[in-house]
Amino acid sequence: MLCPAVRGPIDGGDTLETLDALWSRLITTQPGPPLWIILLAALAALGVVLHPTAWHLSRGLITVAHEGGHAIVALLTRRKLQGIRLHSDTSGVTLTRGRPTGPGMIFTAAAGYVAPSLIGLGAAWLTAAGYITIFLWTVLLLLAGMLLMIRNIYGAIALITIGGAVFTLSMFTPPEVQGLGAHAASWFLLFGGIRPILELRRKRRRGRAPDSDADQLARLTPFPAGFYVFLFLLVSTACLAVGAYLLAPITLPPLSF
Repeated sequence: MLCPAVRGPIDGGDTLETLDALWSRLITTQPGPPLWIILLAALAALGVVLHPTAWHLSRGLITVAHEGGHAIVALLTRRKLQGIRLHSDTSGVTLTRGRPTGPGMIFTAAAGYVAPSLIGLGAAWLTAAGYITIFLWTVLLLLAGMLLMIRNIYGAIALITIGGAVFTLSMFTPPEVQGLGAHAASWFLLFGGIRPILELRRKRRRGRAPDSDADQLARLTPFPAGFYVFLFLLVSTACLAVGAYLLAPITLPPLSF
């Protein structure tokens, strides 16, 4: 039998100093980049969303936010979260168990398409306020939570890859690079949250999405699926408008008469 080495008592002061250092780093604000850099990041994010190949390669990030939205609301409404799957074709599914009808199911179904834009709005608020570290670490916590519920290998690899990139950005890059990355991510979520809704509308017009979130909501409520597509688009557009104001508050000169 191995005997453990005898050590002195743990120094609580060192632990407190470490926690204080972590807390200080967390709440320390970082100055934002110049306005032209912010606008350039916005144009780059918009280009990624509009370009077919770039969008196909990056759309999986929006799917992660989409399925994460379903999962978070399911937990908040006390539904049992059974698992999350992310697929290589950028689709995903979140499995929950509970009553097949009622507010919990309605809110869970409604959360997916608006989640990227709402997360983007929160990211824009934190980024504009200079809380870059809080934003990045919050993303890491959410990814870690999703990883516990992932149920396929591709999804696990995708989350680990994204988490590794965010961890590298938060720990091994200078503040200027972190700020640029946070702005780019915020813009991408705000712009990228709208395109899947427009794609959903086109698919429904062609009869190719009979089991979409909007159609599920139509079966759960008195409102038609088109109403929910419009509601998704309204929420995402409002998030983009508010997020753009937070990230790039351009002050117009006063009118003179």
